[in-house]
Amino acid sequence: MKPRHKRIAIVIGALVMVSGAVGLVLNAFQSNLVFFYSPSQVAAQEAPLAKTFRLGGLVQAGSVRRDGLNVSFVVTDTLKSTPVRYQGILPDLFKEGKGVVAQGQLRGGVFEAREVLAKHDENYMPPEAAAALEHAARVNQKVGSSVVRETKP
Repeated sequence: MKPRHKRIAIVIGALVMVSGAVGLVLNAFQSNLVFFYSPSQVAAQEAPLAKTFRLGGLVQAGSVRRDGLNVSFVVTDTLKSTPVRYQGILPDLFKEGKGVVAQGQLRGGVFEAREVLAKHDENYMPPEAAAALEHAARVNQKVGSSVVRETKP
C-alpha cells in the first residue's frame, strides 16, 4: 500500500471513530434529558406518559399525607393540581404552600416521584416553576376580570 493510501485510510478511520463517539454522546444525552411540566400542562396531557419528567409548582395547603416513608401530596400552579406519591425522606425545606420540583413518571393520573426537591431559600424558585405560576396567575386574572364584567349591570 502506498503512503498516500495509508494516510487516507488513517484519516477515514479517525473520522469513523470520532463520529461513533459523537453518536454515543448524543444518544446518552438524549436518554438522560428530563423536561419540566406544570400541573396545567399535565392536565392538558402535554406531559409524556411513559417517560421521566419533572413536575413543579407549589405544595397545596392541607394536602400532605404521611404514612411512614410513604408521602402523598398535591402540586398546584394555582390553576390546576396534580397528585403526587413519594416513598422516602423529604427535604427539610419541604412545606405546604412552598415551591417544589418532583422528578418521576405519571401513572394512572398520579405522579410517582423518585426524587423531590424543595426550594432552598425564600427568593429562589426554578425558572420553569416561576413561569408556570406567573402564567396561571395571568389566566386567573383574566377569568376574574371577565366574571366581574359579566356581573355588573
